[in-house]
Amino acid sequence: MTGTLISTPLTAADRCDRCGAAAKVRVTLPSGGELLFCRHHGNEHETRLREIEATIDAQPVDA
Repeated sequence: MTGTLISTPLTAADRCDRCGAAAKVRVTLPSGGELLFCRHHGNEHETRLREIEATIDAQPVDA
């Protein structure tokens, strides 16, 4: 049986794991763990997250 990863949209209740601001970025680690970041911390850690082949799902920037 194959599985499908379904990511639920971030809500106002989702908070950044670093600073507590509204989460705008969901990161799924290769181990299966999940991190939530505000845009600032998502950008700060993006290079390293890509190096470890994490899946990065960012909400579009508000217009």
